[in-house]
Amino acid sequence: MARGVQGLARVAVVVRAGVAPLWWLGVFAAGIGVLVPGITGRRIGVMAGGALFIVAAVVVSYCRRRRYTALTRSVARAGKHDVLQDRAVTVRNWRRGHRWWLLLAFVAALGSAFAVSVAGGMLLAGCGAGLRLKAAWLGRRECADNALLWVRVDWLDGRGGQPAGKAVRTYRSTGVAAGDAAPGGARRRTAALV
Repeated sequence: MARGVQGLARVAVVVRAGVAPLWWLGVFAAGIGVLVPGITGRRIGVMAGGALFIVAAVVVSYCRRRRYTALTRSVARAGKHDVLQDRAVTVRNWRRGHRWWLLLAFVAALGSAFAVSVAGGMLLAGCGAGLRLKAAWLGRRECADNALLWVRVDWLDGRGGQPAGKAVRTYRSTGVAAGDAAPGGARRRTAALV
């Protein structure tokens, strides 16, 4: 890239990138865990799994919100030469960078079914639900401020994802029409042509 030109990835898209893999791997692991009674039995496993799902969703949803809020206060306008990364590229980079962690979490969730059936899978699914709630919260902030939040790609480190990490010093902003993702990081719905 030329001097002064930076690649920017949507903050909400980076947060939302882990939702589908965590949710579906968790559901799959919980489904397999139902077949294994475990040491505690299925009933206790399902109740513990439900509690873990709720706790994980709440903790992940509220984790680091203060840091996100602080970064949005010091937001700078994106320059005309900055390159906005496509949603699909951001999601693909995050998933490639975290594939081994996802695989390890899935294996751990399956292994935990022999002790407490269903619980590990529900915990994993709860983490995915928490990320979805956090992305929705970011989307509401973007709508309220009428600006989309972007982070420099080189600050996300090689693995593609810590939009509120130590390396991130500020966010950039654009109008709500920029990029191919709606507020909150979902795919932008195009109006049907009449």
